Amino acid sequence: MTAPGCLGVDVGGTKVAFRAEAADGRTEESSFTWGPHRDAGRDLADLAAHLTAFPALTDVRAVGVAMPATVGPGERITAWPSRPAWTGLALGPALRELFPGAAVAWADDGDLGALAESHAADCPHLLYVGVGTGVGGGLVLNGALCPGPARGSFEIGHLVVDQDGPECVCGRRGCLQATASGPATLAHAAGLRGAPVTFDDLRAGLRDRLPWAVAALDRTARALATAIASVSELLHPERALLGGGFAAGVPGLLDAVAAHLTTLARPGHPTPPLAPARLGGLSSLRGALLLARQL
Repeated sequence: MTAPGCLGVDVGGTKVAFRAEAADGRTEESSFTWGPHRDAGRDLADLAAHLTAFPALTDVRAVGVAMPATVGPGERITAWPSRPAWTGLALGPALRELFPGAAVAWADDGDLGALAESHAADCPHLLYVGVGTGVGGGLVLNGALCPGPARGSFEIGHLVVDQDGPECVCGRRGCLQATASGPATLAHAAGLRGAPVTFDDLRAGLRDRLPWAVAALDRTARALATAIASVSELLHPERALLGGGFAAGVPGLLDAVAAHLTTLARPGHPTPPLAPARLGGLSSLRGALLLARQL
């Protein structure tokens, strides 16, 4: 791939994925899995080594990076639970050193997932919620991220849905992530069952309509619907999409969220229609490439 083009990078806690797109439309993808390093320098060296071996990077002019970390003033990472050694790293200079001569931008992976899903659905006003190990997502209005990378990420996972709910890693109680993530759902199911619950246990319990499984799913669905309805009251997306590995693997979750969402409508103010996300695990990577195109 020799024509100048763009590169999207999806940086995860355990995997980094790349998608390069040349000006003539040709694409090439690559990825690597990195171990649980506790040194940001070693991680960056691994990243640089893989980039060196990626032939699609002959003439990349713009790079978009999806990051799960929180980036604060001075382009410094203030929090990344999966790789805490990155806390304090000046992300901007580190990325620009990796991609000399290219324009580089980054944004929250959930935000970029929303951007890609909006593009795939041809819907310029869209709310995306991803349920997995955590709860993330983003909002696109008029085809652009809201509030936009320069003003921080769209932290729907930390929208408070129940002040008496479980404690969140952020220190508050009742955040959507603490109530409706995959681990939170399994923990609640275990409390109702009186025994540990795995992902497969939950799926089997839902198949057999066991009360503890049904009740756990219902609490998660109710919390997700509450968050979607709350965002919709303020910002009025045309459509809401539910994605993420946990949501995709749990039968009935989308229908349960949609049912709760319907009950939260009020006269003259319907809640947005809910549908499954289209891109699955590729949404953040495709969003990173879209960010690069915008540069």
